[in-house]
Amino acid sequence: MVEPEGHMHIGHVAERTGLSLRTIRYYEEVGLVPASARSQGGFRLYTGTDVARLMVIRRMKPLGFTLEQMRELLEITDLLEGRAGAPPLTEAERQSCRQRLETFERAARERCDALRLQLRWAEEFAADLNRRGRHAVSDPAGPQPGR
Repeated sequence: MVEPEGHMHIGHVAERTGLSLRTIRYYEEVGLVPASARSQGGFRLYTGTDVARLMVIRRMKPLGFTLEQMRELLEITDLLEGRAGAPPLTEAERQSCRQRLETFERAARERCDALRLQLRWAEEFAADLNRRGRHAVSDPAGPQPGR
């Protein structure tokens, strides 16, 4: 359900992100994506920005990034994008943030390459099993001695 002010209930956010309610609540608990507001009934309400943050986390998770690394990346992007509450950056701070962001990008690319290699091996294994299955002896009793 979408609230009139553009806020979404957690169930709608779960549908949009593919994350479970429990996972979203956990990310709120650890401070990665706090709910932007609460309804009069006390229900968590989220914005499009919150959904975007959850999508960053969802994309980092299969690459093996830790919660602390996720937090760091979100802080970097908040600073670079000048999100509410983020202090203005000096040019040196902006450059430092960009360098840290580039480090994350390199790590993500390396991890994607490793996953592609694992996937290739898994596909080769599945194909090998398929070949073995097609070439298996069709006699359910198996090979008979002396034949």
